[in-house]
Amino acid sequence: MRVGDLAPDFTLLDQYGAERTLSTLLASGALALFFYPAAMTSGCTKESCAFRDLGAQFEALGAQRVGISMDSVQRQSQFTQKNQLDYPLLADVGGHVARQFGVKRSLDLLKVKRSTFVIDKERRVVDVISSEINMDAHAQRALESLRALYSARN
Repeated sequence: MRVGDLAPDFTLLDQYGAERTLSTLLASGALALFFYPAAMTSGCTKESCAFRDLGAQFEALGAQRVGISMDSVQRQSQFTQKNQLDYPLLADVGGHVARQFGVKRSLDLLKVKRSTFVIDKERRVVDVISSEINMDAHAQRALESLRALYSARN
Protein backbone atom coordinates (compact mmCIF):
# COMPACT_ATOMS: atom_id res chain seq x y z
CA MET A 1 0.00 0.00 0.00
CA ARG A 2 1.46 3.32 -1.09
CA VAL A 3 0.55 7.00 -0.92
CA GLY A 4 -2.30 7.63 -3.36
CA ASP A 5 -3.64 4.06 -3.23
CA LEU A 6 -7.24 3.34 -2.31
CA ALA A 7 -7.27 1.53 1.03
CA PRO A 8 -9.23 -1.72 0.89
CA ASP A 9 -12.47 -1.70 2.84
CA PHE A 10 -12.59 -4.33 5.55
CA THR A 11 -14.56 -5.39 8.61
CA LEU A 12 -12.95 -6.72 11.79
CA LEU A 13 -13.96 -7.11 15.42
CA ASP A 14 -12.74 -4.53 17.92
CA GLN A 15 -11.61 -5.17 21.50
CA TYR A 16 -15.26 -5.36 22.62
CA GLY A 17 -16.36 -7.81 19.94
CA ALA A 18 -18.16 -5.15 17.84
CA GLU A 19 -17.75 -5.11 14.07
CA ARG A 20 -15.81 -2.14 12.72
CA THR A 21 -15.70 -1.36 9.01
CA LEU A 22 -13.11 1.00 7.56
CA SER A 23 -15.58 2.92 5.38
CA THR A 24 -17.90 3.43 8.37
CA LEU A 25 -15.02 4.65 10.54
CA LEU A 26 -14.04 7.12 7.81
CA ALA A 27 -17.55 8.59 7.64
CA SER A 28 -16.63 10.91 10.52
CA GLY A 29 -13.18 11.89 9.26
CA ALA A 30 -9.69 10.78 8.31
CA LEU A 31 -7.82 8.30 10.44
CA ALA A 32 -4.44 6.94 11.39
CA LEU A 33 -4.54 3.15 11.04
CA PHE A 34 -1.52 1.65 12.73
CA PHE A 35 -0.43 -1.97 12.53
CA TYR A 36 1.57 -3.28 15.46
CA PRO A 37 3.15 -6.74 15.94
CA ALA A 38 1.72 -7.82 19.30
CA ALA A 39 -0.33 -6.46 22.17
CA MET A 40 1.25 -6.46 25.62
CA THR A 41 4.82 -6.11 24.33
CA SER A 42 7.01 -3.17 25.30
CA GLY A 43 7.39 -1.55 21.86
CA CYS A 44 3.72 -1.93 20.97
CA THR A 45 2.70 -0.58 24.37
CA LYS A 46 4.90 2.48 23.85
CA GLU A 47 3.48 3.07 20.37
CA SER A 48 -0.15 2.55 21.45
CA CYS A 49 0.27 4.85 24.45
CA ALA A 50 1.76 7.55 22.19
CA PHE A 51 -1.45 7.44 20.13
CA ARG A 52 -3.46 7.56 23.36
CA ASP A 53 -1.52 10.50 24.77
CA LEU A 54 -1.97 12.55 21.58
CA GLY A 55 -5.70 11.81 21.41
CA ALA A 56 -6.82 15.40 21.97
CA GLN A 57 -4.69 16.56 19.04
CA PHE A 58 -6.19 13.93 16.73
CA GLU A 59 -9.69 14.87 17.92
CA ALA A 60 -9.00 18.57 17.32
CA LEU A 61 -8.40 17.67 13.67
CA GLY A 62 -11.53 15.52 13.54
CA ALA A 63 -9.33 12.47 13.01
CA GLN A 64 -9.40 9.06 14.60
CA ARG A 65 -6.83 6.56 15.73
CA VAL A 66 -7.29 2.85 15.08
CA GLY A 67 -4.83 0.11 16.02
CA ILE A 68 -4.72 -3.30 14.38
CA SER A 69 -2.79 -6.48 15.13
CA MET A 70 -3.16 -10.22 14.71
CA ASP A 71 -4.07 -10.61 18.38
CA SER A 72 -7.41 -12.02 19.49
CA VAL A 73 -10.34 -9.88 20.61
CA GLN A 74 -9.65 -10.99 24.19
CA ARG A 75 -5.99 -9.99 24.00
CA GLN A 76 -6.93 -6.61 22.48
CA SER A 77 -9.39 -6.11 25.34
CA GLN A 78 -6.73 -6.88 27.95
CA PHE A 79 -4.31 -4.51 26.21
CA THR A 80 -6.94 -1.75 26.16
CA GLN A 81 -7.76 -2.15 29.86
CA LYS A 82 -4.16 -2.38 30.99
CA ASN A 83 -3.15 0.80 29.12
CA GLN A 84 -6.44 2.73 29.25
CA LEU A 85 -6.56 3.02 25.47
CA ASP A 86 -9.46 5.16 24.23
CA TYR A 87 -9.69 4.13 20.59
CA PRO A 88 -10.55 0.95 18.66
CA LEU A 89 -8.10 -1.95 18.51
CA LEU A 90 -8.99 -4.37 15.75
CA ALA A 91 -8.32 -8.12 15.80
CA ASP A 92 -6.93 -9.27 12.44
CA VAL A 93 -6.41 -12.81 13.74
CA GLY A 94 -5.67 -14.48 10.39
CA GLY A 95 -3.66 -11.54 9.06
CA HIS A 96 -5.97 -11.02 6.05
CA VAL A 97 -6.09 -7.23 6.37
CA ALA A 98 -2.35 -7.07 7.09
CA ARG A 99 -1.79 -8.92 3.79
CA GLN A 100 -4.05 -6.46 1.94
CA PHE A 101 -1.99 -3.55 3.29
CA GLY A 102 1.30 -5.33 2.52
CA VAL A 103 2.53 -5.45 6.11
CA LYS A 104 2.13 -9.18 6.90
CA ARG A 105 5.48 -10.86 7.48
CA SER A 106 6.13 -14.29 6.02
CA LEU A 107 7.11 -15.60 9.46
CA ASP A 108 4.36 -15.52 12.07
CA LEU A 109 6.86 -14.87 14.87
CA LEU A 110 6.87 -11.09 14.32
CA LYS A 111 3.50 -11.16 12.49
CA VAL A 112 3.39 -7.66 10.94
CA LYS A 113 5.70 -4.80 10.07
CA ARG A 114 5.09 -1.81 12.32
CA SER A 115 3.37 0.57 9.90
CA THR A 116 0.91 3.44 10.04
CA PHE A 117 -1.39 4.50 7.20
CA VAL A 118 -2.98 7.93 7.24
CA ILE A 119 -6.22 7.56 5.29
CA ASP A 120 -8.56 10.35 4.19
CA LYS A 121 -12.37 10.19 4.13
CA GLU A 122 -12.33 8.89 0.54
CA ARG A 123 -10.15 5.90 1.63
CA ARG A 124 -7.06 7.40 -0.08
CA VAL A 125 -3.74 6.70 1.61
CA VAL A 126 -2.12 10.10 2.20
CA ASP A 127 0.93 8.90 4.13
CA VAL A 128 2.71 5.69 5.09
CA ILE A 129 4.91 5.64 8.17
CA SER A 130 7.31 2.76 8.73
CA SER A 131 9.66 2.58 11.68
CA GLU A 132 10.51 -0.51 13.66
CA ILE A 133 12.71 1.44 16.09
CA ASN A 134 11.10 4.80 16.89
CA MET A 135 7.76 3.95 18.50
CA ASP A 136 6.76 7.60 18.98
CA ALA A 137 7.37 8.47 15.32
CA HIS A 138 4.13 6.87 14.16
CA ALA A 139 1.71 9.04 16.16
CA GLN A 140 3.76 12.23 15.66
CA ARG A 141 4.13 11.79 11.90
CA ALA A 142 0.48 10.80 11.51
CA LEU A 143 -0.51 14.06 13.21
CA GLU A 144 1.80 16.04 10.91
CA SER A 145 0.27 14.36 7.85
CA LEU A 146 -3.26 15.02 9.07
CA ARG A 147 -2.44 18.68 9.73
CA ALA A 148 -1.02 18.99 6.21
CA LEU A 149 -4.08 17.26 4.76
CA TYR A 150 -6.50 19.60 6.52
CA SER A 151 -4.51 22.76 5.80
CA ALA A 152 -4.36 21.84 2.10
CA ARG A 153 -8.15 21.48 2.01
CA ASN A 154 -8.88 24.71 3.86
